[in-house]
Amino acid sequence: MIVTDLIDISKKQCKVMIDDEFAFVLYKGELHLYGISVGKEMTEACYHKIVDEVLCRRCKLRAMNLLKARNYSEKRLKEKLMNGNYPSKCVEAAMEYVKSFGYVDDDHYAQDFLFYHGKKLNRQQIFLKLRQRGIPDDIIRDAYQSFCERGEKTPDEALIHRQLEKKHFSGWESCTSEEKNKFLRSLIQKGFSMDAVLCTMQSFSGTGGN
Repeated sequence: MIVTDLIDISKKQCKVMIDDEFAFVLYKGELHLYGISVGKEMTEACYHKIVDEVLCRRCKLRAMNLLKARNYSEKRLKEKLMNGNYPSKCVEAAMEYVKSFGYVDDDHYAQDFLFYHGKKLNRQQIFLKLRQRGIPDDIIRDAYQSFCERGEKTPDEALIHRQLEKKHFSGWESCTSEEKNKFLRSLIQKGFSMDAVLCTMQSFSGTGGN
């Protein structure tokens, strides 16, 4: 392996190119420490020492520091680390490290998101925003179901709830299939989604919306 270039990215750091391909980012003081210079050969032992001992540890610390500031979904945290120019091996090691302590958990992330934002967004917006953060649909559905079971409502569901009250809906268990379909068709015709209507009808308590 030959160091073919050193590219400054700041006053303190530079990209190390090996055999004309990007290898990793090091502090400039570390170049001297590991004897790295353009045109010089890098041994396999030196390369693995840098990646396994230096950069993997640094990537884990970076992940922990990011999580101190805010919660991340698994996808978003991984993207953040990759954007930091860490080798993929280091990113995977860092992800496994923080997940082993439960610091990254997409189930908890989805539940927290709904706790803070569920009453401000409709169902479609909730699913869209969580999907953008890389949360799988099955996890979103479970979190959303828990949200509904707690009696919480999105803005659309609060409106649907009030409509059901006005129409004297008696509850999912006490209605016949024909009555359920009648309420369902009526609300869908008003522009509400089938999923939102069904979720609200099934969790309807008759106590009023938020």
